[in-house]
Amino acid sequence: MVGGRMTKRKFLRAMAAAGAGVAAGPLRAESGELIEAAEAGDEARVKRLIAQGAPVNLMDAKGRTALMAAASRSHVGVARALIDAGADVNQKDASGQSAYLVSGVTGNLEILRMTLARGADLKSTNDRYGGTALIPACERGHVEVVAELIAAGVNVNHVNRLGWTGLLEAIILTDGGPRSRQVVRLLIDAGADLNLADKDGVTPLQHARERGYDEIARMLQAAGAS
Repeated sequence: MVGGRMTKRKFLRAMAAAGAGVAAGPLRAESGELIEAAEAGDEARVKRLIAQGAPVNLMDAKGRTALMAAASRSHVGVARALIDAGADVNQKDASGQSAYLVSGVTGNLEILRMTLARGADLKSTNDRYGGTALIPACERGHVEVVAELIAAGVNVNHVNRLGWTGLLEAIILTDGGPRSRQVVRLLIDAGADLNLADKDGVTPLQHARERGYDEIARMLQAAGAS
């Protein structure tokens, strides 16, 4: 400030702090405020920043996108606002996950459906294990998400870098309980290859028997597994 006059920079800062004026949007976008608001689940703030021109596909210094920040925490309203504003449902962040892929992890059916409606790539895979959205959904017993992905046409026989399919993970990485059995039933009905073995040549039926998952073993055997 020179004498009693406010400089242009201080004026713009004051406008941004007050949440007013067209200058506020770009300043906030640069600071990553949209991503912070999305992560916090602050829907009103997210919508205000979008209206001010914050770029919805911006990544912050940590490699996060606003949509991934919202989707990974199941902030449905925020995710909807971002997708409606043009956020890319297939854009990956630094963790190698997209909003579509992470819905298989979180089990959030609403966000999954939003991403599918906006062109989610069913063939996309996460960077860590090379799995589709279906595989973690099978492992975590997200029955509704598994059903939705199957209905959308995901490949039920995709093999990740561990050498496992969704069916194998539904057996190997679970307790064999009711939700796991429902997932196995969905995969059987969807025509999954019941004899597709892991890297060591162990089939889903063999894994089920080794773990004492008798009901799953009976389901597989009745469907033709060997």
